[in-house]
Amino acid sequence: MKVEIYSDIACPWCYVGKSRFERALAAFPQGNTVEVVYRPFQLDPDAPHEPRPHREVLAAKYGPQAVAMDDRLTQLGAAEGLTFDFDSVLENNSLLAHRLLRFALDEYGAPAQNRLKGNLMAGHFAEGLDIGDPDRLADAAVAAGLDRAAVTAFLASDALTDEVVADIAQARAVGITAVPTFVFEGQWAVQGGQETSTFLRALEQVAQETAADQPTAEGSHGTDSSDGSDGDGCVDGVCAVK
Repeated sequence: MKVEIYSDIACPWCYVGKSRFERALAAFPQGNTVEVVYRPFQLDPDAPHEPRPHREVLAAKYGPQAVAMDDRLTQLGAAEGLTFDFDSVLENNSLLAHRLLRFALDEYGAPAQNRLKGNLMAGHFAEGLDIGDPDRLADAAVAAGLDRAAVTAFLASDALTDEVVADIAQARAVGITAVPTFVFEGQWAVQGGQETSTFLRALEQVAQETAADQPTAEGSHGTDSSDGSDGDGCVDGVCAVK
């Protein structure tokens, strides 16, 4: 089974969704046969290519409610075993980080890409990692098992820029409008940072459908979530496009 996850590094619900999906995958009996690939998506492709304090960016958009939004995500993250330190978060355009993730996939494979994705998200939300800083990105890549010299050379080039931009455009063209979106076998989709049980049911149902080789519309799963409304443009576990 192949699962393609459309997400943005700067999306808090993508971080939550990654954690919950991985727990579901660990509980799925055939989990070690599932290939997980991360696909690029930008919530704000026009974001400046410069670091900006998250608190200031969010306050400019949402005013007084910004702090409450962050606080609720911080509490939810703690319950999931994730750290959200919004005082340290720096907002930046995520294109460079998406290019690096594509490089990791092409050159090192899906497991390395997955490790890098985790490093970038943990760094962004908990450690003040600037996702537009080539040196910090290289550090995260090396920690994921990539070669520093190769990564540094790649980040200094324009390689894969057109490909990543095209991937994002293609995602929008096929109907991806919010993240995270989990696409199973190119046919079934689960949208949002759903509960682990929802992801596990999706894995089980897709496994049954593909085994029978009789895909049906019932393979699509809803987006209901009890997680409320949190984060920058995020509602019910889904982060919407700007």
